[in-house]
Amino acid sequence: MITNHPRIEIMDTTLRDGEQTSGVSFVPHEKLMIARLLLEDLKVDRIEVASARVSEGEFEAVKMICDWAKRRDMLSRVEVLGFVDGHISVDWIYDAGCRVINLLTKGSEKHCKYQLKKTLQEHISDIIGVVQYAESKGMDVNVYLEDWSNGIKDSPDYVFGLMDGLLGHGIKRFMLPDTLGILNPLQVIEFMRKMKKRYPDVHFDFHAHNDYDLAVSNVLAAVLSGVRGLHTTINGLGERAGNAPLASVQAILKDHFHAITNIDESRLNDVSRMVESYSGVTIPANKPIVGDSVFTQVAGVHADGDNKNNLYCNDLLPERFGRVREYALGKTSGKANIRKNLESLGLELDEESMKKVTERIIELGDKKEVVTQDDLPYIISDVLKHDGAGNRVRLLSYFVTLARGLKPMASLSIEIDGKVYQESSSGDGQYDAFVRALRKIYKGTLGRKFPMLTNYAVSIPPGGRTDAFVQTLITWSYEGRVFRTRGLDADQTEAAIKATIKMLNMIED
Repeated sequence: MITNHPRIEIMDTTLRDGEQTSGVSFVPHEKLMIARLLLEDLKVDRIEVASARVSEGEFEAVKMICDWAKRRDMLSRVEVLGFVDGHISVDWIYDAGCRVINLLTKGSEKHCKYQLKKTLQEHISDIIGVVQYAESKGMDVNVYLEDWSNGIKDSPDYVFGLMDGLLGHGIKRFMLPDTLGILNPLQVIEFMRKMKKRYPDVHFDFHAHNDYDLAVSNVLAAVLSGVRGLHTTINGLGERAGNAPLASVQAILKDHFHAITNIDESRLNDVSRMVESYSGVTIPANKPIVGDSVFTQVAGVHADGDNKNNLYCNDLLPERFGRVREYALGKTSGKANIRKNLESLGLELDEESMKKVTERIIELGDKKEVVTQDDLPYIISDVLKHDGAGNRVRLLSYFVTLARGLKPMASLSIEIDGKVYQESSSGDGQYDAFVRALRKIYKGTLGRKFPMLTNYAVSIPPGGRTDAFVQTLITWSYEGRVFRTRGLDADQTEAAIKATIKMLNMIED
């Protein structure tokens, strides 16, 4: 365990290595938005935003980011990956407005010999030429030793020869990547300490890959060994199995190593969700820190323990990360979970009513139906036969059409507070047409706001049966509040409509 409090510099490479995730491509305005969130909201020290010479779109993205960063005196914190190609990469990066190049060099003898077909001295000479040219244009240079992990393992003399040849040429940082994700934490400690012992005054960054699911562990081993900089990505995006996820790295650095970073933890969840949306890569529900379920207690005994001096809480308090603790409702939840959910809704039930509601939730759990806090008022109303949520808005009838060559249409009849309204509309899909018709009633006829749909997810049980139930989960935004409703049906459109009627009752209530 580190006894002092090391200060660790975070370089986030979501916009470069993260974009090398299969199927991920950010357009320029998305890159600018993520860059702003990383630098201004999360307060990472540096960001790597692109690779040189990729495309015109990439050039425009770098230019937009650098123009924005320059106006805020942050240009020195923006970096671009460049190559040992004479003046080409340097000119590309310079013309895009960036003033820091991360130069990709060969950190293993195999890469130098078989990919470049050059000797170590020839490679060093080429690198120095690029470094001197970049410095003549007023640029800072960091150097990647690509495949360093294989190099230090199989050809350490080559690595040391490369380092010796590059020292004294104004390079700010030497960045040591485990390019193929082959190392384990013990090897990281061994090899990194060799580097630190031989070059004690050099600023080393460590860049981990997650092929063996060891990226976070290896990052922390590097910190134990005296590394001063770490490379991360949001949600662990990156080549193949990805990179070390920033949220996990930050939490462990702070809680286990008492390390100091500039990261604003309270913004981690929001930024993760934004990157999830732009990348199209869904965050697993059980992903530490940012997953949907990681601050949800399922077992009733855990909720009971939280009521009795927070017996089931650790240092990962959800409030640190801009989140709240939740208590799942299902067959294992028990009365303690239900009470926790009722408290947050401002509801209170007597023991007999609690018993009935608990039995109904267990029954739904046995059927594998998902029960959320938003469902509780409906369950209470149904079980106790009260007049409550679910009665103010009733869908009386609807009709949707889908025909080739024609836009889908929807007609509906709905009762709101005892008055019947009818409307029709077309849309890009059957459900879109249905929502447009509803919006006409609320905004046109009633002159009221209609919630904004911010996310729409559909899931079915494994196996792919055509008669399987479909669960539709819709996220809504309404008057500053974000909430979700679920619908379950064999038909996807019907499931989405059920979720929508739940939403309307919630805002009416």
